[in-house]
Amino acid sequence: MFKTTIKAALAGAIVAAATGYAAAQDVTLRIHQMLPPQATIPNEVLVPWGKAVEEQSGGRIAIQHYPSMQLGGTPPELFDQARDGVVDVIWTVLGYTPGRFPKTETFELPFIMTDAVSTSEALQEFVETNAMDEFADVHLLAVHAHGPGLFHTKEPIEKLEDLQGMKIRGGSRVINELLTKLGATPVGLPVPAVSEALSKGVIDGTTIPWEVTLPLRVSELVTNHTGFSGDNGLYTQTFAIAMNKDVYEGLPDDLKKVIDDNSGMKLARMAGEAMARQDAVGEKKAEEAGNNIVTLDEAETQRFKDAAAQVVDEWVAAGEGRQALLDDAKALIAKYTEENADDEDGMTSAMPASESTNK
Repeated sequence: MFKTTIKAALAGAIVAAATGYAAAQDVTLRIHQMLPPQATIPNEVLVPWGKAVEEQSGGRIAIQHYPSMQLGGTPPELFDQARDGVVDVIWTVLGYTPGRFPKTETFELPFIMTDAVSTSEALQEFVETNAMDEFADVHLLAVHAHGPGLFHTKEPIEKLEDLQGMKIRGGSRVINELLTKLGATPVGLPVPAVSEALSKGVIDGTTIPWEVTLPLRVSELVTNHTGFSGDNGLYTQTFAIAMNKDVYEGLPDDLKKVIDDNSGMKLARMAGEAMARQDAVGEKKAEEAGNNIVTLDEAETQRFKDAAAQVVDEWVAAGEGRQALLDDAKALIAKYTEENADDEDGMTSAMPASESTNK
């Protein structure tokens, strides 16, 4: 009788352990992306996102992060890797597949973006309203944008004519067209290839935000950085964090809720805030290196805007309904930029005088 009881207890313990083990590993999500783990989005967005999902699922969702294309393929293949189930979650640059996201591409047009946070929030609402059909093959977690794009070059750019003939890396079809209109020679490259291209003289400079200069060590490879006056940056690029659709739909409702609670506008803003923080760090690093940082005055900025206007006109003319998309994008960017400015003003006015002065 005693032996029978022990055997029953052991059997029960084994079943309980096996059940607990299964429950603890309901699903493992493999995140795949192109940049090293210390880069901004991997380090400040994807890793915290994964930890939040693991914790809120009670350990039933496990996250494995594969940076720098460790699971194979090239950066332009990431979206299809999520679609096809090669991996479970990806982060990618949408402009790496020209023509595939024509509505979302609206946000890449020159001189419409403001800052990383406001533009990311605007992009998230814009896609939810206008462009979810472009993501029908995946479960979209969020979209976002980077901060103001600017020039990082071996030779200084202080006026429009300085760009003539320069070989400048561009990250998307729209940006390459912009470079052409500005008189440069565009060279299309995924961002991981920029450092080598600069060091080998394949390109004379690159268009990226300050944030991206950090993992690529761009401030060590070039000594000139050129930005623009006014509220609008030269350009931004659009990014997506996407999940395999079958994997998401196969989750039980409570685990779907964990994913949903960490998606959408919350995740878009998180990414925009990370980009904005590291933009400041990237610019400071270039300053400390003694690099030449140029902000073109209003008159010279206007010359760039005038040259870039043809990109916008041609983009609008290329498809029905594009003017409405552009108008909506501008309105959403203006809305979120104003809201965020009001939030900052409110925080500053609520501070004691000494704190407000130090700001």
